[in-house]
Amino acid sequence: MFGPFERAVAGRYLRARKGERFVSVIAIFSLIGIALGVATLIIVMSVMNGFKADLMGRILGLNGDLSVFGLTRTIQNYDDLAATVRQVPGVVTATPLIESQVLLNSGSYNTGGLVRGMTQQGLRDLHEISGSLVAGSLDGYQGNDAIVIGVTLAERAGLSVGSKLTLVSPNGAATAFGTVPRVRAYHVVGIFDAGMNDYNASYVFLPLPAAQIYFEMPDQVTQIQVTTRDATNVQPIRMEIERALGDARLRVLDWTQSNNAFFGAVQVEQNVLFLILTLIILVAAFNVISSLIMMVKDKTGDIAVLRTLGASRGAIMRIFLMCGASVGVTGTAAGTALGIAFSLNIERIRQVLQSLTGTNLFNPEIYYLEHLPAKLIWSQVFEVIVMALVLSLLATLYPSWRAARTDPVEALRHE
Repeated sequence: MFGPFERAVAGRYLRARKGERFVSVIAIFSLIGIALGVATLIIVMSVMNGFKADLMGRILGLNGDLSVFGLTRTIQNYDDLAATVRQVPGVVTATPLIESQVLLNSGSYNTGGLVRGMTQQGLRDLHEISGSLVAGSLDGYQGNDAIVIGVTLAERAGLSVGSKLTLVSPNGAATAFGTVPRVRAYHVVGIFDAGMNDYNASYVFLPLPAAQIYFEMPDQVTQIQVTTRDATNVQPIRMEIERALGDARLRVLDWTQSNNAFFGAVQVEQNVLFLILTLIILVAAFNVISSLIMMVKDKTGDIAVLRTLGASRGAIMRIFLMCGASVGVTGTAAGTALGIAFSLNIERIRQVLQSLTGTNLFNPEIYYLEHLPAKLIWSQVFEVIVMALVLSLLATLYPSWRAARTDPVEALRHE
């Protein structure tokens, strides 16, 4: 498409001589603008992908891919129901549990919390907890006096393994003087770090028999938590579980139903950021237009001479297309390399900046996660590259067309 003649002339025009620096500077800034736009878009999209994947993995890892609830708030004969659920193809675990809100108290420290009563094996199957213990072990997680808490709660309340944590439930016994809250102290046998500040600060785990005693639910649970092999294809498994249970008094909810609003908001934010950051590349493309128009005006005499020497309009157009395309391709390549390198090392960069500035750039009390995740999806990177190249190419069409339409007679009349 581009012959040696067009390449030679375009290369000459891109190398500015004395007196032509201004046009070259504009072209350089256009290149930098495209590179920064592409790099920013790749970095932000990778961070949003990592945030979504990490958040989804942790939330589903702690809450399960789907849950079985009773319409009467409790489930009886839960062992038989859990065994039935485990027989469904695609199901990995089915764990009966009790979940309820309480007040957590230790000395002068008080906060709201969520109690989960699970068997020892059920908690071991919950790898986000059993695999993240920072103190203690699950060997002592049995009987009626054990509790496992998060590291943030332990730090705020000044607790360690062996300390006592008091649970206060508002659903107590009714007396002539009103409802008396249930109060009971438990010994901490383990401290976990789930990687999410909200869970570390408010989730505590009791052995299932202890939770049944505390909440006065003998031989009952509030739900059966289910994990599957493929959380992204959970709907068919949910329908199969409903058919296997065959009980209208039971309701099965998957994560797309219980967390749909949350993950939907993350997806909308990701799409909006993509649209906004695309405008950076669009602005850089307008800079390419302005620089090429100025180059065409500056080279009007050269264009007229080339036309009189036999250069066709198509050749003139290809020369300036190459000038603009060179800026777009070089800027896109540089931005892609910068964006990929930054995304792959973003956590290291954050730690370096954090140590230099002495400030916390990613506060886990504000964000859900305790580190800055990034996940490159190569199809998205390819989309960004194609979009940047297309915008850069489109930006060169009008100036190149103007150059090809130059009348050599009119251009040379005033020379």
